[in-house]
Amino acid sequence: MKKIVASIVALTATTALMAGVNAGACQGCHGGDFSKAALGKSKIVSEMTHADIATALKGYKAGTYGAAMKGLMKGQVAKYSDADLDAFALTIGK
Repeated sequence: MKKIVASIVALTATTALMAGVNAGACQGCHGGDFSKAALGKSKIVSEMTHADIATALKGYKAGTYGAAMKGLMKGQVAKYSDADLDAFALTIGK
């Protein structure tokens, strides 16, 4: 029972942290299950690890990651904290 309660608390905390991230904007290009190469140029996010996703998102924010979509993605993630991006990354990928 304690494990179930702990899992619910952890899920609630993660959901609260990612509440600030607009997943709909991401899914518009990457697909509802993140299995689409955005505009035919990106990696398939659902095949990336949580750590790789977090690194990519924070790199886009810092302007240190990305190629063709670097400018577009920087604008998408600039408003989020690193903690928001870390929490969001845990909800997608593997």
